[in-house]
Amino acid sequence: MAHNIWSRISLSPDCFFLYFCRMFQKISFFSLILLVLVFSSCKSTYQKLLKSTDQEAKYEAAMDYYDNKNYTRALELFDLLQAFYRGTSKGEEISYRMAYCYYNLEDYIVAGYYFKRHAQTYPLSDRAEECLFMNAYCYYLDSPRYSLDQTNTYEAIKELQVFMDTYPRSERIPEANKLIDDLRAKLELKDYNLAMLFYRMRDYMAAITSFQNLMKRFPDTERREEVYRYMILAYFEFAERSIPEKRRERYEAAIDTYNNLLYQYPESKYLKSLEAVQDRARQRLLN
Repeated sequence: MAHNIWSRISLSPDCFFLYFCRMFQKISFFSLILLVLVFSSCKSTYQKLLKSTDQEAKYEAAMDYYDNKNYTRALELFDLLQAFYRGTSKGEEISYRMAYCYYNLEDYIVAGYYFKRHAQTYPLSDRAEECLFMNAYCYYLDSPRYSLDQTNTYEAIKELQVFMDTYPRSERIPEANKLIDDLRAKLELKDYNLAMLFYRMRDYMAAITSFQNLMKRFPDTERREEVYRYMILAYFEFAERSIPEKRRERYEAAIDTYNNLLYQYPESKYLKSLEAVQDRARQRLLN
């Protein structure tokens, strides 16, 4: 059957395949040329628009770019238009959309600045609450992993608190509280890992101080039981390495911390292993 088909045309199957490939290459080449021409035309139109004095045309184009998620071009036009429309309803719209342009481009620090500026410039706007929340949320998104500098984490907590103080009845309050909890968990983890680092380095004095600070800063920490465990061990090892005049108070601190663990967590899984440490500390005090 295939032989009959090829016998009806002048080209062999192999030649026909090559002919088809060449035709496809030509079509692709012309499509590419057409695409380049269209792109060049669009770019040329956009460049003319930037230089145009027709502010309305720029505004409409900026809105179209924004709606089509071309935030870079929208932002460039909004930047040119904001001074011209300042104090008008269009100026407010430009301010709002500029913030979201930066947000969608994932430039969160600059987006936060524009969100906050919008909320402060238009405090009676229906969008003021949203923008003040988004300002704080941008700091939240820019908060780095726990092992890095946490300046933006503290800033995010501060801005979320400002939002909640400004809009105490907002429907976003539960979300704001959850974000703060997430950020505080990150700070707690950083403090815990720092204390554990000192402990593993056998810098017991620094470890004890760090564990104490952690419990002061995060009194509701779920790591309290574990923190007590390492504090008992750190106090005991610290006493073992101390000069004779300092040993007693450090053995006593180990025993006191053990008693705190026993009182607060009578079913703690750590009590059995730590009982031996506590007994040794008591024996040292008797010697």
